Amino acid sequence: MARAHASTDIARLETLAEVNSALAGGSSLRAALQRVMQLLDRRDSVVCGSITLLNPDTGLLHVEASEGLASEGRSARYAIGEGVTGRVVESGKPVIVPRASKEPMFLNRARRKNLDRRDISFICVPIQTGKKSVGAISIDLPFEKGRDYPRYVKFLDVVATMIAQAIRVNHLVDAERQRLTEENVHLRGELQERYDFANIVGTSSPMRQVYGQVSQVAGANTTVLVRGESGTGKELIAHAIHYNSPRAKKPFIKVSCAALPDSLIESELFGYERGAFTGAQSRKKGRFELAQGGTLFLDEIGDLNPSTQVKLLRVLQEREFERLGGTEPVKVDVRLIAATNAALEKAIAAGTFREDLHYRLNVFAIFVPPLRERKTDVLLLADHFLERYGVEHGKQVRRISTPAIDILMAYHWPGNVRELENAMERAVLVCDGSVIHAHDLPPSLQTAEASGTVMSQSLGEAVDAYEKDLIEDALKATRGNRVRAASLLRSTERIVSYKVKKYAIDCGRYRT
Repeated sequence: MARAHASTDIARLETLAEVNSALAGGSSLRAALQRVMQLLDRRDSVVCGSITLLNPDTGLLHVEASEGLASEGRSARYAIGEGVTGRVVESGKPVIVPRASKEPMFLNRARRKNLDRRDISFICVPIQTGKKSVGAISIDLPFEKGRDYPRYVKFLDVVATMIAQAIRVNHLVDAERQRLTEENVHLRGELQERYDFANIVGTSSPMRQVYGQVSQVAGANTTVLVRGESGTGKELIAHAIHYNSPRAKKPFIKVSCAALPDSLIESELFGYERGAFTGAQSRKKGRFELAQGGTLFLDEIGDLNPSTQVKLLRVLQEREFERLGGTEPVKVDVRLIAATNAALEKAIAAGTFREDLHYRLNVFAIFVPPLRERKTDVLLLADHFLERYGVEHGKQVRRISTPAIDILMAYHWPGNVRELENAMERAVLVCDGSVIHAHDLPPSLQTAEASGTVMSQSLGEAVDAYEKDLIEDALKATRGNRVRAASLLRSTERIVSYKVKKYAIDCGRYRT
């Protein structure tokens, strides 16, 4: 007898291991529970059985997985306390019915139509999470005189505990998925509201023309080229186009072509296959694939290297590409919006930008005017930034003084809206009252008398300082490349190298 029990226990341990594997296998909960029922049937020749779970919305018990039940059995519903199964869930205690025909509370809702209950033993154990019953396992076994029911109930208790843990994890995953879905919907709503072009500040005639162009092109899939000086808000226009288009619920992916070195830009855009280069341990999707169904925004498109330009041209023509190191074409459905502050026509003439790519990008061009051409918007923008940064920094700043307004309106704003935004944030931070005064604005905006910065250097010194700044800006833009810097400055490499030595400029600091 002891040997028989030992053999049975070993077999049940093996079954428990398989049950654990089924519940942890990553399948849906229903599929995992169905697999558990199949394992129990294989081990103990179950006549029929079911895993019944409580629906918290209806308060009824329903069959989630079963073996050997008729269709009406699989669709059976129980109230808590109804029948043996309902009583087990209500009490949290197992029930053993050695002969089902002797139990008046035993219902036949979930059994086979032709089942002879006199030959059936019914065992039902609760499934509990914490101290709360969430379901039950019901098993019909062929009646055997002298069967060790307590030992079998202990076995089913372990199975029920495993199922309870799987249910708990499933509920946590569902709750987290729901939270993420709601958060995603909320964030998308915020983005759409923030980037609605109706909320872009500006009522000047040039900006009204931009609004009209955005309205015309947003609903189409047309490629858009946004042009304008640095700091004018080209990215804001790209966002407005995307979030007012049919693709608004799909990804908006941004790539700054100037920020990525030539050696990385192609792999970032198109991805790569495992082993494409040293360190490529696995396949990586590029930005085009990440933007599938949505919009890809390529900022500073004029800085794209020639080899990547060729690949981009193919994507625009064929709507497909190959990953780096791959041979299989990848189809994409992506809307492209490009932006540049460079004169692409000059780049084409210099041979640094492909003319055919320019034609593909320049299907619908939007020019964002510089702030100096929309002076009537300066005060509107200043008030907008005043309100935003007042809230952000917890400052009760209410208005801008008349002298400060005069300074804002007189300034030429070479840095455009970005410079104005930075100036207003600084003013809010240094302001010690509820009004922005002239002395709260950056010294670069003020007159020499108002800021106490009367000229104290000679003309030659001022020219040298200005020349040094220009060269450093050009080297910064070209990552320390003197040849390209000379081209930007419309000078020669020899002259630039001479000036670099004269002003002791360290080109290496710009190469990283």
